[in-house]
Amino acid sequence: MIIEHKLVIADVKLVADFRRYILYWKKRFAEQPITDFCSVVRTNSEAPLEEQDNYFLLCDVLPEDRLLREQLQQKRLREILEQQQQERYDISFHSMCMFCDQEFTGNRSVLLNHMAREHGFNIGLPDNIVNCCEFLTVLQEKLDNLQCLYCEKVFRDKNTLKDHMRKKQHRRINAKNKEYDKFYIINYLEFGKSWEEVQSEDDRELLDNLEEDWSDWEEHPACAVCLFCEQQADTTEKLYLHMQKSHGFDFPKIKSEHGLNFYQQVKLVNFIRREVHHCRCYNCQEKFQSKGGLISHMEEMKHITFLPARSTWDQPQ
Repeated sequence: MIIEHKLVIADVKLVADFRRYILYWKKRFAEQPITDFCSVVRTNSEAPLEEQDNYFLLCDVLPEDRLLREQLQQKRLREILEQQQQERYDISFHSMCMFCDQEFTGNRSVLLNHMAREHGFNIGLPDNIVNCCEFLTVLQEKLDNLQCLYCEKVFRDKNTLKDHMRKKQHRRINAKNKEYDKFYIINYLEFGKSWEEVQSEDDRELLDNLEEDWSDWEEHPACAVCLFCEQQADTTEKLYLHMQKSHGFDFPKIKSEHGLNFYQQVKLVNFIRREVHHCRCYNCQEKFQSKGGLISHMEEMKHITFLPARSTWDQPQ
């Protein structure tokens, strides 16, 4: 369109449904001159007239364009939330764990919680994920191709890949890999915003907004698992309260005091789960024979309350 028709669409990657967007403007351009809708940008303005070009800029400064973009975004959000609701209640889910031979049937949260708890691989709370089966397929294909999930380097065999991911702490996904954006609800919530702009917002506030707007979605299966024991809760708020009362770990306070954005919170949760999985105190690095011994030590020594240096867990992306 730029080459043939001199039409430039601003922030085209943020248009929710590009096909519907184009069809709408194709109809409108047939009804009225393009200059009624677009700003005209002249290039090579100092060159001879025959060498100058006029480009037409279509953007959401135009109220009609902004309204169209908002309507398309709201339609996509409704579709995504419907898909999320279907997956939340689906009990026909069936998949193998990517890191062991265990097989899971029922709800997707069972597998995701298993991988987070037993393998230190946390891609987020089930309720924050959509199109989960497709997401797991993408990740499994990378592993089948002997590709690291974080740095995407390819290795010669499975054992070398496993050693690399363990030693480099790459048993996680790269939050800046845009291939994964479509699998997270956060990327559908704000009109005209990429995740880079949304990431600094408080995810607890986003969750509250969802609960207000969709108050009829209640009593869904438990999906949030405690960082330190097997306790599960159906909302993050209940889980925060459990961890504070039972373990002295006040996650909302830690987020506030350390100014953690959304992806730093994900990295911190992944770090704590890995350390607990390896029965290692994340404060003093002492190793224990069992998870119970570790938690007793951390609670008695108050090591559960304070975070280690940020450089320990907030690794550069």
